[in-house]
Amino acid sequence: MADEKLPSIERIALIGNYPPRLCGIATFTFDVHAALRAAFPETAVDVYAMQDPGSHHQYPPAVTCTIAQDDLSDYRAAAHRINISGAQVVLIQHEYGIFGGDAGVHLLRLLDRVSAPVVVTLHTVLESPNADQRSVLDALARRASRLIVMAEKGREILQRVNGVEPSKIAVVPHGVPDRPFTDAEANKAQFDFDGRDILLTFGLLSPNKGIETVIEALPAIVSTHPNVLYVVLGATHPHLVAREGEAYRDRLIALAATRGVARNVRFIDGFLEQELLLDYLAAADIYVTPYLNEAQITSGTLSYAVALGKPVVSTPYWHATELLADGIGILAPFGDSDAFVRAINGLLDDPAGTAAMRKRAYAIGRDMIWPRLADAYISICQDAIARQPVRLKRGGRQDDTLFPPKLDGIERLTDGCGIIQHSIFAVPDRDHGYCVDDNCRALMLMHRYEGEDVSRADMLATIYASFVQHAWNGEIGRFRNFMGFDRAWLEREGSEDSFGRSLWSIGLTANEARAPDMRRWALHLFDQVAPHARDMGSLRSWAFAILGADAVLQAHPGHGLAKALVAELSSRLAGELKAARRPDWPWYEAVLSYDNARLPEAMMRAARRLGDETLLADGLATLDWLDGMQRNEEGQFRAVGTDSFKRPFAKPLPFDQQPLEAWATIDAAAYAFEISGDPRWSEMAWSAYRWYGGANDIGLPIAAPDEGDCFDGLMSDRVNLNRGAESVLAYQFACCGMMRLAEVSGHVRSARDAAGDVRYR
Repeated sequence: MADEKLPSIERIALIGNYPPRLCGIATFTFDVHAALRAAFPETAVDVYAMQDPGSHHQYPPAVTCTIAQDDLSDYRAAAHRINISGAQVVLIQHEYGIFGGDAGVHLLRLLDRVSAPVVVTLHTVLESPNADQRSVLDALARRASRLIVMAEKGREILQRVNGVEPSKIAVVPHGVPDRPFTDAEANKAQFDFDGRDILLTFGLLSPNKGIETVIEALPAIVSTHPNVLYVVLGATHPHLVAREGEAYRDRLIALAATRGVARNVRFIDGFLEQELLLDYLAAADIYVTPYLNEAQITSGTLSYAVALGKPVVSTPYWHATELLADGIGILAPFGDSDAFVRAINGLLDDPAGTAAMRKRAYAIGRDMIWPRLADAYISICQDAIARQPVRLKRGGRQDDTLFPPKLDGIERLTDGCGIIQHSIFAVPDRDHGYCVDDNCRALMLMHRYEGEDVSRADMLATIYASFVQHAWNGEIGRFRNFMGFDRAWLEREGSEDSFGRSLWSIGLTANEARAPDMRRWALHLFDQVAPHARDMGSLRSWAFAILGADAVLQAHPGHGLAKALVAELSSRLAGELKAARRPDWPWYEAVLSYDNARLPEAMMRAARRLGDETLLADGLATLDWLDGMQRNEEGQFRAVGTDSFKRPFAKPLPFDQQPLEAWATIDAAAYAFEISGDPRWSEMAWSAYRWYGGANDIGLPIAAPDEGDCFDGLMSDRVNLNRGAESVLAYQFACCGMMRLAEVSGHVRSARDAAGDVRYR
């Protein structure tokens, strides 16, 4: 049982698929729930079941509520329910495909809102994740107290590919039932298997299971062992049925007939109750898993087979390679029917050796039974609760105090390579390396520092400029974005937005850098990069490119390429605005996303550069509309929450709010004030700046001005206490921008205290 020194757990929120939904995750979640309740009856376990699109399952009483996969409001409602339930920990069964959004990103919206610590069981760990999958897993790793994997290979991949800290990963084998050790012959009669040598594969039927490999091997096996019967047990995967019905099963049946082994193959179609399934497994002589892909980190069916003492013949997918390493099975190459012939005939020809293998398998299975898993899960959850982070108290500064920019928070995150993306509280998180986005922002910011910080800022600027230069992949005309802490690039090219942001940074550097050599470098790189901006299709990449080109024109008014970019890309933005605009939605696209204020800012800067009054009117009008969308009921600034992304023509949702949005709003509003003199724009900038100090939806400060720092986000009930590069840089830009605005708007400066804080009136 759990260590008495750790906190007791009265309630757990368990999220995953759940029966009667037919899938392996549902079965696993059911078994985890049953194991926890049996081993720890004093602990309530509330199930939050994921509901797949188009289905309406009748769930048992254990299910507290359901979460529709694609409905963000359900994720918010579930988070609220978890919070008011008093759950002390959230335990998630994670598979990318069961949560909504790109790579299941909707799950993060729920986790941003729950106050309890989070433990995540990863049913899939990818060696080559795409950008969305990597982003989601990185976010899960930051939010979760622990990540559970079911094999050591999972731990190794998380460390090597995703940079997860080893201490954050726990290996807990797939749970298995605790059944007595029996002889297969004693269990065959109930299935009419008497006198047959039974090979068994079970699980949802789909092409990646490699059933063809065994059917192709059967003629040679049957020639030596004519009584062999290959039992393929399981329903066809529901997604496959939805696409093509039972065509795949029919192809397998036809293949068996063509190879002359129809009487040696029996297909049993159905999703069986577990006890009946285990009865079938008990009746098998050899369990076979001929999967075709090595990238399978866990197999519940393989675990069950080992637990019941079955010799296994398997392809070398990751879980099989690890679990069968102790002489309890035989590995055969993927798709190699001849190797399966040799392995299966070898086992059937050696009863004594096979019996010894069965005993070894059963002994290993005793360490995997469900009570062992329950003990491990409770211990991990107790540790997560004990390590639960502290929270800020309400009562932040909400007046017009301006704080001068400070380099401290930026220097904390910077090493000789660049600025590190993330932090765990205030400690840089090397596991997630660097990105060009943050180094671009850092490069631009360094030109804004004055006074005693100049020499430090210029030294840092060289580091960030070097990173941006290294990120440029001239062979394909794109910037790389993500780099591991080992300084290896994780991709050949980054997103279009990272391209635009990079162009912005070098354009601004060509105008604002103090050192002539730095300005020359930036203009040289700008001339290489700028022609490729025309290939971009993202609105924000256009806006960033306009900002960069406008900065170049500030220093070099005759720069033809920069002027052509401003004209062409602002025309594209105007076209998108015309196409998307509706009477109640005068915006450039059907959604509000991130860095929204950069779009009207780019329009205004292009208008002033080109002398285009129509562009100027559109820029001011869209900024005015955005200002209305970025206010709460009390008139305070409310950053468009990430929940709002991809919700067409819908009022923005409030959480989670990112510091980046307040900075972008300050820049756009300050520029609108500069060109119009209208004080309402100055007030808009002040409102966004006050947001950092606590004039926001939950009354909590998100900045730590004395340390030059900023927290990572405003959630529904708390501040995310991590201090990553994007957040720190955004706040420092906001401080610089407000200093400039205060001077331009004629506010009177007066010293506030000995620490050097400044108040503007």
